[in-house]
Amino acid sequence: SPGRAGRSREPSGCPPSGEGLAWTGGGRRGLSRESHPPPPPPPPADADQRIKVANPVVEMDGDEMTRIIWAFIKEKLILPNVDLQLKYFDLGLPHRDQTEDQVTVDSALATQKYSVAVKCATITPDEARVEEFKLKKMWKSPNGTIRNILGGTVFREPIVCRNIPRLVPGWTKAITIGRHAHGDQYKATDFVVDKSGTFKMVFVPKDGSGAKEWEVFNFPGGGVGMGMYNTDESILGFAHSCFQYAIQKKWPLYLSTKNTILKAYDGRFKDIFQEIFEKHYKTEFDKLKIWYEHRLIDDMVAQVLKSAGGFVWACKNYDGDVQSDILAQGFGSLGLMTSVLVCPDGKTIEAEAAHGTVTRHFREHQKGRPTSTNPIASIFAWTRGLQHRGKLDSNPQLVRFAEILERVCVETVESGTMTKDLAGCIHGLSNVKLNEHFVNTTDFLDAIKSNLDRALSKQ
Repeated sequence: SPGRAGRSREPSGCPPSGEGLAWTGGGRRGLSRESHPPPPPPPPADADQRIKVANPVVEMDGDEMTRIIWAFIKEKLILPNVDLQLKYFDLGLPHRDQTEDQVTVDSALATQKYSVAVKCATITPDEARVEEFKLKKMWKSPNGTIRNILGGTVFREPIVCRNIPRLVPGWTKAITIGRHAHGDQYKATDFVVDKSGTFKMVFVPKDGSGAKEWEVFNFPGGGVGMGMYNTDESILGFAHSCFQYAIQKKWPLYLSTKNTILKAYDGRFKDIFQEIFEKHYKTEFDKLKIWYEHRLIDDMVAQVLKSAGGFVWACKNYDGDVQSDILAQGFGSLGLMTSVLVCPDGKTIEAEAAHGTVTRHFREHQKGRPTSTNPIASIFAWTRGLQHRGKLDSNPQLVRFAEILERVCVETVESGTMTKDLAGCIHGLSNVKLNEHFVNTTDFLDAIKSNLDRALSKQ
């Protein structure tokens, strides 16, 4: 487990340099459904001044550099100011392997129970990671596992800082992407064939009526195949989440598919969205003077680039995965992107950083070298989760705290204190110098803490 803050030169309790793979929490599988974190830092002298939170938040810990930053955020920014019960699950890759990924399932079930989760970035293992961590098997994406249990839609929206130039300068307003977080390629069965043969798909009804069979392709030799699915229930939930979010933002909504090619598959998305819109949301959209339209994905991509922003874009799972990264880079940086999974019940959410575990920086950290890693998306995972907890609990103090922390992050960057990735957006990465254009991870987080303390003292 991560140790206490201040033990190392990086911003959290973390292992000494070179021991970076030994930080997981643990216990044998079956001892407890929840992982056990290290004890929280001692409460400050004025602990009773902290904001009291009535209901728990699920915390999903992660991997590598983001895990180290995550611990700093929790111990230095959140817990000294918020009296919060955390239901902790260690989703670090070694602990997922140790529990045979049961910890991931348990964290999703806990999210269903408590309605709010905050998640650190995690490793999705490939062949190299299986070898590096000596894994029992190549575990699936924890995000995919969680999303398939919770359902819902991942909404990603840029964090706009005035001094960070946009690669797409015409985007004067934010754009929110709603990514359908279920099925398609992410739960597909794919395979390689090494000889000639016939690829067929079969559907066997549960009611005992006749099976249906489709011949997909006759392979003349080796090749690849795939079968994937989605469900009406999940598409309905996706539609409701997107329409509700557009109403909340007071922005128009666009759905993009390739229904001209996938007439049945993508056509189902188009038909369900139209039906739900006409039946449940058209009146409210008309009242707000916003609209809903379906667009072909290729047409939509072109329209997005030409637009000024200010809309919600509903994407199928794979499209949302790809286009959200394009959106993030177009607005300046993947390190400035919020990501919130919103379930169709309108009550359950899981907030996370939209980027990965920053492996390259973690390798530097393991060697004892300072890094300049952007923590803002991880901070916003906490703030979006706390904001939602505050709304569910009717706790305006908690909502206000989260809003202040978000504002402090943006104002710190706009004042000129930032990490290397953001300085590179302004000056070009090859031109930036430490302590002239950017600061290291620890100094940036210390600046956030100092500015937060100052902002809170004025309340």
